[in-house]
Amino acid sequence: MELLLFRTDIKSKKKVRHVTPILDRHSDILKWSIDLEDIDNVLRIEATTNLTEDEIVSLVRVHGFYIQTLTD
Repeated sequence: MELLLFRTDIKSKKKVRHVTPILDRHSDILKWSIDLEDIDNVLRIEATTNLTEDEIVSLVRVHGFYIQTLTD
């Protein structure tokens, strides 16, 4: 299992509802959440080792959202 963290512009429950089916349907995503209280609106994904950060970035960007990988 891998933990992937991203900064996003998903700032409301309405926007979370927009990405929910996209993330829920992905077979390599085990669990995910978006912290609407955090200044970076962090998307946290627990995924299989098959999923890459680039795949998530592409998936979210194609739906019109800003996303950037958070590094340590």
